[in-house]
Amino acid sequence: MSRSGSSWPITALVTKIGILSGSLRFPPHKAPGSGAQALIGYDIDLTAPDGSARVILDVEARHMNRVETLHGGIHAMMLDAAAGFAASRQLADGGPQIVPVVTLSLTTSFVQSAQLGKVVATGRVMGGGYKIVHAEAEIHDAEGRLCSKATGVFKRAAK
Repeated sequence: MSRSGSSWPITALVTKIGILSGSLRFPPHKAPGSGAQALIGYDIDLTAPDGSARVILDVEARHMNRVETLHGGIHAMMLDAAAGFAASRQLADGGPQIVPVVTLSLTTSFVQSAQLGKVVATGRVMGGGYKIVHAEAEIHDAEGRLCSKATGVFKRAAK
């Protein structure tokens, strides 16, 4: 049958158009916990309809480095988690279950120090395909100031 016939499922076509136009709405997802998350104490929010992911931390004294700012390793962990969960949501292709990913690379830039209080890392997908996704993340403090940012490459995890 021709393309103008009924051989193409309309839902697949609508989904493709939504993905290409950036208007696809993502369902809320449940984030699996990890030992790292439990150790540091951050929360994960995968409810944004645009597919972004948020990692939220109430910075306490135990998160600080020796100059009393948020430790750079925690910045990197939060950026990796936010960008990685955004990639996982993208690979879910609108389905109810996120797809596990592994980080292939993460380039981090520290812009300004973060102090005690709430910081939020927000991850967004920049592009990619079936196996590889490019994503970015930024951490902002409670006043909205940019503290750090990262770009990463994530790969669909083998089952």
